[in-house]
Amino acid sequence: MAASSSLSSPLSHQLRRFITRKKKPISPLFFCSAAKMNGNIYRVPGLEEQEMDSVAGKTFERYALPSPAKRNGKGTAILWFRNDLRVLDNDALYRAWSSSDTLLPVYCLDPRLFQTTHFFAFPKTGALRGGFLMECLVDLRKNLMKIGVNLLIRSGKPEEILPSLAKDLGAHTVFAHKETCSEELQVERLVNQALIGNGTKLELVWGSTMYHKDDLPFDVFDLPDIYTQFRKLVESKCSIRSSTRIPLSLGPTPCIDNWGDVPTLDQLGIEPQEVTRGMRFVGGETAGVGRLFEYFWKKDLLKVYKDTRNGMLGPDYSTKFSPWLAFGCISPRFIYEEVQRYERERVANNSTYWVLFELIWRDYFRFLSIKCGNSLFHLGGPRNVQGKWSQDKKLFESWRDGKTGYPIIDANMKELSTTGFMSNRGRQIVCSFLVRDMGLDWRMGAEWFETCLLDYDPCSNYGNWTYGAGVGNDPREDRYFSIPKQAQNYDPEGEYVAFWVQQLRSLPKEKRHFPGRLMYMDTVVPLKHGGGQTSRGSNSGGFRGNHSGGRRSRHNGP
Repeated sequence: MAASSSLSSPLSHQLRRFITRKKKPISPLFFCSAAKMNGNIYRVPGLEEQEMDSVAGKTFERYALPSPAKRNGKGTAILWFRNDLRVLDNDALYRAWSSSDTLLPVYCLDPRLFQTTHFFAFPKTGALRGGFLMECLVDLRKNLMKIGVNLLIRSGKPEEILPSLAKDLGAHTVFAHKETCSEELQVERLVNQALIGNGTKLELVWGSTMYHKDDLPFDVFDLPDIYTQFRKLVESKCSIRSSTRIPLSLGPTPCIDNWGDVPTLDQLGIEPQEVTRGMRFVGGETAGVGRLFEYFWKKDLLKVYKDTRNGMLGPDYSTKFSPWLAFGCISPRFIYEEVQRYERERVANNSTYWVLFELIWRDYFRFLSIKCGNSLFHLGGPRNVQGKWSQDKKLFESWRDGKTGYPIIDANMKELSTTGFMSNRGRQIVCSFLVRDMGLDWRMGAEWFETCLLDYDPCSNYGNWTYGAGVGNDPREDRYFSIPKQAQNYDPEGEYVAFWVQQLRSLPKEKRHFPGRLMYMDTVVPLKHGGGQTSRGSNSGGFRGNHSGGRRSRHNGP
């Protein structure tokens, strides 16, 4: 029986135990200056390849199903990899293995992933995320081959590829992880319809959240509209299932003449982009496990996470797990169990709890996407808020290109386009600026994030943007972030803006955020609250659930 059937204790005691503890905050700049760089590039994780492979190997052994593993299934099963590009804690992988005596893992490079966004026709997958995906596939194949199987890679639509394979191999079941948003659900329906003619079953498995959907103390359509209500309910009434242990040998596989190659971006019609500055994330489960080891165990930073998570410069102010969570290279349950191990072996405090707090945010947006359906992507959001929004192209392009005249906005947007990443704090600031100060349609910002973010997932991204735009399920409507106040609080010496807007480095630190037209450029719009006052909600909310520091975004977590 899979180990996921056992349950661990609720989290609510951790919040009660630590929420009142106060510590003097550690300056995020400490972690910026302490981080090692190759020139102006931070590699994330910063481990050497050999060390990363060693860490992953030991982790796989720690979380493996004890030998000898029983396998009572017969026939051939197909495992359809989607946004779950991992071996560890993969329920669909375990189910496919245990129900068969021959297993075929498959990844379909769906051309729809590389088309354009719905409203504004931006590239659906930008070059940086496309490159990250290809690295994930290379690593997944490597890890599967270590345990006796291979990864079949095919270019085309799953509803065409999977039924053809099932017919040729006589497969009895196609296993896959269940998704929640309309585009992904439509693909599931098409695959299921095409498989029925073969007599092949499609079995969809829940496996993307820390709390399992079936363990919620309410129907998902009765999900509370307020996150805090949701959190308190699940922490007090739910348990987190143990991660699923996978055998160290999964073979055999069927005879396949051509397993397919991981394509280049050029072959997919995408012009490659190299990271030239800032953080360069490495794709794949090996790197994701390596980052967790680096952040928790090697650098021992988990114990100060809550104090540093609002930083903006360098790799170590937050976990940076979100890109690997988005592609399913690591699971939230795996992170949870490593947090528990850290609390047993090192220390348990408010910071260790806060990583789990952010993962609960990620869960919340995943469940919210089921409740809200497509209203999450509509202009008026889940509450159908009526308002006037501009779609001024020139104004949007100044935001997109980092040419607004406000250094903290421009620096964050340059980081996004250069690296595919932006801090939690940065996401809150640029969202507020686009919606509140520029008065632009929030979907323009959400779709541009969809293009650029390595950690894009539809639930977190669009959940966050509706929240920030005041059209989400949260009834608090005004979430204005004052540019002067945010700059003063989170980049007081202008180190972050000077890193990304390099002409500011020669200026005195006190002038870097407001250098004026002669030293920088004209501002494209006046600030709604230029005097540094913020309205209700400016220090709460934000982009949660992508564990870059804690913010919600359409496709992802920490």
